[in-house]
Amino acid sequence: MATDIPLLWLITLPSAVLCTINVVFFPQVLPETPLSKLFLGITSINFGLWAFYSVFIYPFFLSPLRHLPQPKGSWPIFRFGTAAFERPAGDAFLKFMKTVPNDGLINVPGFFNVDAILPTSSDALADILVHRNYDFEKPSELRLFLRRILGDGLILTEGDEHKFQRKHITPAFSFRHIKELVPIFWSKSIALCDGVMTEMGENFGVVEVNHWANKVTLDIIGVAGLGRDFRALTNADDPLVKNYEEILEPTKEKLVFFVCNMIFGRRLISMLPWKLNDRLNETTVALKDFCHQFVRDKKVLIEKHGEEQLDILSLLIKSNCFSNEVMVDQLLTFIAAGHETTSSTFTWATYLLAKHPEIQTRLREEVHSLLPSPSSSTPNPDISTLLESLPYLHAVCYETIRLYPAVPVTIRISVNDTIVCGVPLPKGTRIQLSPWAINRSPEIWGPTAEDFHPDRWIDADGSSNNTGGVTSNYCNLTFLHGPRSCIGEKFAKSELKALVAVFCGTFEMEMADPNEIATPAGVITTKPQNGMTLRLKKAEGW
Repeated sequence: MATDIPLLWLITLPSAVLCTINVVFFPQVLPETPLSKLFLGITSINFGLWAFYSVFIYPFFLSPLRHLPQPKGSWPIFRFGTAAFERPAGDAFLKFMKTVPNDGLINVPGFFNVDAILPTSSDALADILVHRNYDFEKPSELRLFLRRILGDGLILTEGDEHKFQRKHITPAFSFRHIKELVPIFWSKSIALCDGVMTEMGENFGVVEVNHWANKVTLDIIGVAGLGRDFRALTNADDPLVKNYEEILEPTKEKLVFFVCNMIFGRRLISMLPWKLNDRLNETTVALKDFCHQFVRDKKVLIEKHGEEQLDILSLLIKSNCFSNEVMVDQLLTFIAAGHETTSSTFTWATYLLAKHPEIQTRLREEVHSLLPSPSSSTPNPDISTLLESLPYLHAVCYETIRLYPAVPVTIRISVNDTIVCGVPLPKGTRIQLSPWAINRSPEIWGPTAEDFHPDRWIDADGSSNNTGGVTSNYCNLTFLHGPRSCIGEKFAKSELKALVAVFCGTFEMEMADPNEIATPAGVITTKPQNGMTLRLKKAEGW
């Protein structure tokens, strides 16, 4: 249910009209009641009637979505409102997809019986993400929260502004340009292993990998995205790493903070004496100052060495399409999204390899036989082409991306009356998109859907494939699809392949605690709740 009339007007305007009618035409009714008291009384009654209609009448008797299948076993009023906030994120939606028979759409009512749609089929996802993609936007409360961390960049803009930004940023992420960046991915992967090797000697081979993953991906996005080496791998106290780790560290307090912002709005939560408000403000101001300085420095470098600057920021500046402020927003987006997502995925790749030693050994054998040793003194080969030629590396990386999508749940809201799979969706309908649930659905991926099974990405002739054996691209939702898909998909996949190849080729991995089962956590992205502590040993023969 949605209306273009603001709720405040919807409640107070009829109250004002009724008060006017009372004073003008029926002054004998309630003659001793002050007008202000009468207005407040009628407004309270109007609000109660509106609330009763919205919660108990419209959802059950008038909503065009009332006939869609729903899960069973909810609490009255609360319904399934907590499903999006349960951890691991997306697990509740996966359960609904397994247990609720449906034809592509499930109604998962939220707090106060508000309709929320969970798409489960390729056709439904195609309508939402491609055919009618601009009928759906991120909710305003989510954009307001994320804007503090990501800026008003490509991820958060909507409508014509998003179309403009996407058109002019896309060339910076072309296949040709990504191929030119792969040597950076490779050299930083080697630097990662050098740093880890030093820590192994200090801690008897035990290393917390996620912290190193944050460092190396920040260094990579620094060089490839900004043309600036943060040297986070060699700087133990790098302020940029500390700022991002503080913001993105998966804690229960941050989850509660996020939920409160989604339910009550940023304006109200920002007025509370919550220390996290102050710390988030300090951190985001510092990050924005960093980005302003990056833009100023880069413009000076381009004036002196324009043709030599091939990083993404340089390409944006040379396009002359963006103001300094817009470029700062894009940098906030690139740095945060570009390093955090791959960092999380790489961490999960090391976990899966540590838990599956036979897969780890097979991958290492392929790496050792087909890739040059990092210590080799021979001239650098075409490392991009070599990495793309390894079928099992491709399979391990794609299977990790499938099982642990960096963003397991996201939300859209319909901004117009629209249609999905032939079902009319009123303006204001919430859409729960869950890459975690889609990517693990047995209906889509078969009985091994939740297993780590890289061979699904290898054909019978031994060559790699990009489908995992399923029939539709929409069966893998990690990077979404259509005009709102992740613009850095090729960048992330190439970066992950370089990191996994060098790390697995250099180290034998096992869990520091063999009995540990990593628990996915995090507010927006999925990270191991307690980090990823591995016991590493230098691999021989490379």
